[in-house]
Amino acid sequence: MVPGVEASGMSLVLPSEIVVERFLPTARAMLATALDERGFTQQEVADRLGVTQAAVSQYVRGDVTVESRFAEDERMQATVDRIADGFADGSMDGYEALAELLGLVETFEDRGPICAVHEDEMPALQGMGCDLCVRGSDDTVIAEREALSAVRRAARRLANTQGMATHVPNVGTNVGTAVPGATDVTDVAAVPGRLQAVGSRVVLPADPEFGASQRVATTILAAMAVDPDTRGALNLATSDALLDAARERGIDPVRFDAGYEDRAERLREQFRERGAVPRVVYHEGAFGIEPITYVLGETAVEAAALAVELTGAASDPR
Repeated sequence: MVPGVEASGMSLVLPSEIVVERFLPTARAMLATALDERGFTQQEVADRLGVTQAAVSQYVRGDVTVESRFAEDERMQATVDRIADGFADGSMDGYEALAELLGLVETFEDRGPICAVHEDEMPALQGMGCDLCVRGSDDTVIAEREALSAVRRAARRLANTQGMATHVPNVGTNVGTAVPGATDVTDVAAVPGRLQAVGSRVVLPADPEFGASQRVATTILAAMAVDPDTRGALNLATSDALLDAARERGIDPVRFDAGYEDRAERLREQFRERGAVPRVVYHEGAFGIEPITYVLGETAVEAAALAVELTGAASDPR
């Protein structure tokens, strides 16, 4: 007999069972109701949640059992509203919704309601201050996830901004965020295939990946060598209107030579001479090289916010 365990045995319940059997049904029921309230059809709700229309009908009628400790938690309610609003206005996709829910699960597993339910199901855990779910968090994985999320949000913002297509260069626009301490292009998340202008629209071809950019990543790494907190950037077509919009906002765009050879070293040297990394750097092109402007920020999210502001003030650069 194992010391400390009664002869009658100790029921073993994994935290993942609580998530699957209690959290997930509650989240689906709450999301179904929230989406129904926002005018989604039951089939649309079913497609979003990956369940049948019949299941959605049960959720909306309240014919399913939910875990009150989850449903009554303000964090759960706020997450559901955030996802439902994102689905309704198109600012969130299924991947981002999943990230929201996984983040909530992690929060609930850190001495939260999942722990309370787990202790009910497995009384031997009561009073132990269990930390099995949060022990040994991998900071590297978290940093990579945050970088991918930043690129996804920034790219979506560019794609949803009216008039942005006129500022996308012929080579396309890429958006990047590096993990802290990045030293190589493989440490920078970006969009495979780049964002492309199709008519008046900006098309986002794929989800971000690490190592998906060379030029934007090179610019970010050069910036990080001088300011480690500048980990995001994106590229746009160079135009007088865009540069003037930057100057009107107190930003002094820095010009650099368009050549690819030793570009990283040359950018680092210019940044060091200035003593800071500028928010906007640009070149005027060369033979076979299209004029490009880079907008920088702490992550791609901040770079995209500035890019939207600048392009909104600029006229058509073409």
